[in-house]
Amino acid sequence: MHMETWYFVDSGHCTPAMNMALDEALMNWHREGSIPPVLRFYGWEPAGLSVGYFQKVKGKIDLDGVQKHGYQLVRRQTGGRAVLHDHELTYSVIVSEKHEDMPDSVKEAYLVISRGLLEGFRNLNIDADFAVPEGKLDVNGSAVCFEEPSWYELIVDGKKAAGSAQTRKRGIILQHGSIPIEVDDGKLFDMFVYKNERIKERARKAFGSKAVAINDVLDEPVSFEDTKDAFKEGFEKGLNVHLEPFHLSEEQWEEVRKIAGERYETDEWNYAR
Repeated sequence: MHMETWYFVDSGHCTPAMNMALDEALMNWHREGSIPPVLRFYGWEPAGLSVGYFQKVKGKIDLDGVQKHGYQLVRRQTGGRAVLHDHELTYSVIVSEKHEDMPDSVKEAYLVISRGLLEGFRNLNIDADFAVPEGKLDVNGSAVCFEEPSWYELIVDGKKAAGSAQTRKRGIILQHGSIPIEVDDGKLFDMFVYKNERIKERARKAFGSKAVAINDVLDEPVSFEDTKDAFKEGFEKGLNVHLEPFHLSEEQWEEVRKIAGERYETDEWNYAR
């Protein structure tokens, strides 16, 4: 079977604004035909709270809590609820809607791309599976992404282990997602507005039954680098692709910095809703 070559971008730890800007730049370059499909891995420095494209900040996000912990807020191109990106591996897949392996349906495209996640968990000897929610998802207004799994997200022992979001813009699919290695739920729940401390504490305690991080289920903890190696191999197998390392030129990095400065570092974008 023919194995297609995709670019692999290991961009290390960047600011929240630069992380979102690089995803956008990769979409632009793939749309122009200057690069093939891309798998990108990255971390966050400082840690960031990404809010969904349509998500309201006012009345939902505790901006004092974000500032208290030294985090930075950024608005994603993709929808969904807020995600705290701290001790995690984040991935992005950038591919044309017209790619022969990409279904027209967003839900079915999730399944195709998430096979890479499934194989990554298996490489860490974690028994993960796809979520297939019964009935409708919880619509209680929670602002926290990891409260509920969506179609074909990864679960371990019934708990959400990876969260993903997808958008399609001018013919290009961007799916990116969070693979938590460790979660500090105390800090996580400082990011959100609750009516009172009692409700906040109740939500925090309930969270443990809904979400899980990699090191919660392993006898020996793994590092960011270990996780990256496992999921790189997982995506190669799950998507049946060869990943060729790609390093941005200084000119390309300058383009990313321009996008970050004009969009993802601005209050107009981040606090638009």
